Amino acid sequence: MFVTDIRKEFYEVVVNQRVALLVASDIDALCACKILQALFHCDQVQYTLVPVTGWQDLETAYLEHKNQFQYFVLINCGANVDLLQMLQPDDDSIIFICDTHRPVDVVNVYNDTQIKLLIKQDDDLAVPPYEEIFRDDEEEEEEGNDSGNESENGAEPSGKRRRFDPAEVERRIERQREKREWEARRREILFDYEQYEYHGTSAAIMFFELAWVFTKDTKDMLCMKYVSDIGTMQRHVSRHNHRNEDENSLSIDCMRISFEYDLRLTLYQHWSLYESFSNSCYTSCHFKLWTLNGQKKLQEFLADMGLPLKQVRQKFTSMDVSIKENLREVIEESSTKFGLKDIRIQTFGVHFGFKNRFLASDMVHASTALLESTEKDESETDNFIKALDSLSRSNLGRLHSGMDLAKKKLMAIQQTVASCICTNLIVSQGPFLYCYLMEGTPDVKLFSKPMALTLLCKYLLKAFIQSTRNKRCRLLPLVMAAPKDVEKGTVLVVGIPPDLETSDKKNFFGRAFEKAAESTSSRTMHDHFDTSIIELKTEDRSKFLDALITLLS
Repeated sequence: MFVTDIRKEFYEVVVNQRVALLVASDIDALCACKILQALFHCDQVQYTLVPVTGWQDLETAYLEHKNQFQYFVLINCGANVDLLQMLQPDDDSIIFICDTHRPVDVVNVYNDTQIKLLIKQDDDLAVPPYEEIFRDDEEEEEEGNDSGNESENGAEPSGKRRRFDPAEVERRIERQREKREWEARRREILFDYEQYEYHGTSAAIMFFELAWVFTKDTKDMLCMKYVSDIGTMQRHVSRHNHRNEDENSLSIDCMRISFEYDLRLTLYQHWSLYESFSNSCYTSCHFKLWTLNGQKKLQEFLADMGLPLKQVRQKFTSMDVSIKENLREVIEESSTKFGLKDIRIQTFGVHFGFKNRFLASDMVHASTALLESTEKDESETDNFIKALDSLSRSNLGRLHSGMDLAKKKLMAIQQTVASCICTNLIVSQGPFLYCYLMEGTPDVKLFSKPMALTLLCKYLLKAFIQSTRNKRCRLLPLVMAAPKDVEKGTVLVVGIPPDLETSDKKNFFGRAFEKAAESTSSRTMHDHFDTSIIELKTEDRSKFLDALITLLS
């Protein structure tokens, strides 16, 4: 059931309890977890934090903790499956779910006792009405009672006394026909409701607004947000800045958050301008930097701005102050001439004292890189804790190490995109585009992680659209596969929707992957909370792909 008052029906319920906090490995969940931790620390709520990377992890975590905990809080996991069937919770277990994944499973919506959904109902949920998907079987029970073969006193089988009644037979046939029609309609309604995967309101925003209700929201919490509800967040930023105006003017260690227009250049304030231009998806795709002509255009663009190459190639923090003062205006002016119409974006920036400044996207790239780090043989839990630490301003060293990892990943993505485009690795399969990264491809280990492969997939699709002349291919979605575990012989497969401005970004690949695997008996593992990401046995790749083509044609 949906929780209508998050304060009374959730927080005031768990505040005096011990809570198991099961958190998915994504940035939104990380931010939501950090905010909820801050609230729990304020009120001395006892909790155990368990990172979970997929459905198997979630099931294991629940089984390990169900005897010690009655209350569970699931962040960005659990909403889009029937949790009662999956976890088989004890009767006294209460599970709170704050999850951005849509659609929400109908059993979770209509369970009034154990499943509590911390989900905004003003999202476009479109949950089917109860009576269209659940049916009382009272009539069937009556039929079952009528068909007993003993009389009330047990003297003789009732069948011997029963007379053939044409009206009764007709009535039963009509009921069965109505039931079949209802079931067919139910399947159709559920298919329409469940066929697309998409995302709703950020979990971090839900918990930030809870903190706001308690007036326990801080700038640190605000800094942890996705820029997914920009209007709401802008109002919160203004409120905090106004509230702390005096403090800001006094302390050199203060935090100041600003809502502003900035450049669509990834990590440019922590990199060199040249590297940022070269490795940002927007500029790389616009100039087609995988071509010699594209490289030439970038050089012309830099020359038009009048920036010395020596300045452009050194770290941003080391550039002359006189250049940095008017840099945005200079870049915007030249961008207009070169067709970079969207070089400016709305975003949030945070300042720690005078020295450290980060954009929201910087934090996302750094924390994601830490979450999916392949640098050392560390566990996913270790990576989760490091990524969580990077969100604390007391741990800027961790954040900077995340940015270094993010730069390596972005350069690997840029090089992989260039290689895929130049060697024609992207193939049209009819209803979708397909690209497979072979084992031995440089940096292929990076793309054994779901968020890294998804980012590469989005980047590659934008680059392909810029490079192809085939108008039909520009409208197609992309499926991408990369080696997951060479020893086990598995590949990671990701599907993303077409890159259209009018697209609502709903993804149909989750259901399609399930059907294709089922029809070919392909050995797949659907363990990710995003259903459009699966693992597949390498030798089953061809038949799975053929089935997917047939299904979507």
